[in-house]
Amino acid sequence: MSFIQNLENAFQENSNPENALAMAKYMRNYFSFYGMKTDQRRLVFKSIWSENRIEVSAHSREIALQLFLKPERELHYCGLEILIKQLKRNYRIEDIQLIEKLLITNSWWDSVDTISKNILGQYLLEHPQEIEKVIERFSNSDNMWLNRSAILFQLGFKQKTNFDLLKSECEKHKNSNEFFIQKAIGWALREYAKTNPQAVKNYVANTNLKNLSQKEALKNIL
Repeated sequence: MSFIQNLENAFQENSNPENALAMAKYMRNYFSFYGMKTDQRRLVFKSIWSENRIEVSAHSREIALQLFLKPERELHYCGLEILIKQLKRNYRIEDIQLIEKLLITNSWWDSVDTISKNILGQYLLEHPQEIEKVIERFSNSDNMWLNRSAILFQLGFKQKTNFDLLKSECEKHKNSNEFFIQKAIGWALREYAKTNPQAVKNYVANTNLKNLSQKEALKNIL
């Protein structure tokens, strides 16, 4: 696909080896980087996308997955941004297969959190009949990142948040020793506390959460 090749060429032309080393180090050297700052990356990406708009629109899912399988982290971000924009209000039932693939591929907190909130969450808003089945499967998985996504997918739901479901996920994983799970529980509760602080306060007071989860959940509640 010419879009991907054009994007790779443009990113290579704008690469910064010094920044790339620092970025890779920050991400524990799990990924390679071109070394482009976020604003620059988005500017170049927007330009290449505009030049290839028809191709991207026609093949958004395939392009996003191909980008996500590349070694450079900036290309992963671009793949996610394409899906967020192109699929909103256009998710198909079978897109959950792509979403799961992205969650378990090149997994780290930055991609998983973006997918959980902006892709998985939006998908389930559009297909609420799938919530119980998907979240049960992700929550019961041996993959920690799928567990995290089941906890976080309601970020930003506000009044639409199913607090009983959120509490159920917190209960299921509250004894986990995984930092990213403890943190997710706290973050999800803290986010819902913006809508219903007393409910979160009461829940935390009556639930034996790990210290990190409890601290994160109550961070902004007076």
